[in-house]
Amino acid sequence: MYSPLLNMKLFAGFLAFGLTASAVRVVNFDNAPLGKTPPGWTVPITTHGPGPQWEIRSDRSAPTPPYVLARIAPRTSGEHCPLAIWEEASLRDGDISVRIKPVSGREMQTAGIVWRYRDENNYYLARANALDRNIQVFKVENGRRIPLMAAVRHELPSNQWSILKVSVKGRRFQVYVDHRRVLQGQDGTFAAPGKVGLWTAGDSVTYFDDFRVAPK
Repeated sequence: MYSPLLNMKLFAGFLAFGLTASAVRVVNFDNAPLGKTPPGWTVPITTHGPGPQWEIRSDRSAPTPPYVLARIAPRTSGEHCPLAIWEEASLRDGDISVRIKPVSGREMQTAGIVWRYRDENNYYLARANALDRNIQVFKVENGRRIPLMAAVRHELPSNQWSILKVSVKGRRFQVYVDHRRVLQGQDGTFAAPGKVGLWTAGDSVTYFDDFRVAPK
């Protein structure tokens, strides 16, 4: 039997689902060409060290196999901090998450999420360090990396996948590892929307998969 009320409820449900589904963007890298930087991503040239090396690689352990985005590191110093910026969204408030796998690095094994990115010298950064076993948040302002708080000790296993997530709203931010909040704080330096992306440092070789952006 036709019911206008039922039809309205179904339509509202489909509409709500569509808005939710369209709001969350997921990049799993599986359709990108092997050995190349994936479409929709740029790798800014930083002032220290050789040019950034980001490429699609195959990894059977990937959360969504077969491909991941890999930062391939020649031997470089800790001042060299390659970025991979996603050009398809600008975000002020919301959640950004990615699965990370620190593969190798004698001096560093790092992975990070970048948000409110203006350019390669101005952005926020949540950094995870597997060798030092800590998580920390920075602002990079005029090329200087400035800690916003002391590092929090947290185990991050090498050659295993973990989830790094940042939730931001206005001045406030929260950082999660494997769905557990590990630190929170606030800063108002970069208030406008900006791009989001990924970060590593030094001789880190790090794999990334399931990059998710959910504006709020």
